[in-house]
Amino acid sequence: MEVNPNMSMSKPRFSTHRIAVCAVIAAIYAALTVVLAPISYGPVQFRVSEALTVLPFLMPGTVWGIFVGCIIANLFTGSIFDIVFGSLATLAAGLCTVYFGRKGNTVKNRLLGCLMPVLFNAVIVGAVLTWGYQIQEFSDPIKSCGFNALTVGIGEAGVLYLIGYTLLRQLPKIKVFQEFINTFNTTVES
Repeated sequence: MEVNPNMSMSKPRFSTHRIAVCAVIAAIYAALTVVLAPISYGPVQFRVSEALTVLPFLMPGTVWGIFVGCIIANLFTGSIFDIVFGSLATLAAGLCTVYFGRKGNTVKNRLLGCLMPVLFNAVIVGAVLTWGYQIQEFSDPIKSCGFNALTVGIGEAGVLYLIGYTLLRQLPKIKVFQEFINTFNTTVES
């Protein structure tokens, strides 16, 4: 196949460096979730690994590492509903977190960025618990879904606003991490 020299070649969205960073983030997310399994799964969960969902605020490409890490962690549940929908909730939340990060590193945007994983996981994982796992505290499945959403949301809010928000405020202040963010966000291989 002949290459037209006048045709512009677009830069790849992912370099080897970015893929490696995402792989490490995926491994950290999955490992934290599995090692802390007693508090990472179920109707009342305090999934510490979800604190990593703030990283796309600073480094948009990391959303894919978090998504893959969530898939790996959810494989341990054995539930196809959790693997698919729980992981998609984390992906959707991460993409929304990217949006707020691109709007600027302000208190408002940081708070809204942290809110995205809370909302998506509360609603979607609450539904997965209700209909995928049949966890129903009430005879009415809608009330049970609301209750499950509330318990997941409380745990998620605890992780995101205690750990995640702290990371979001402090990591950019660390010189080495500033350099890492800049390198990650600008690295493109030719």
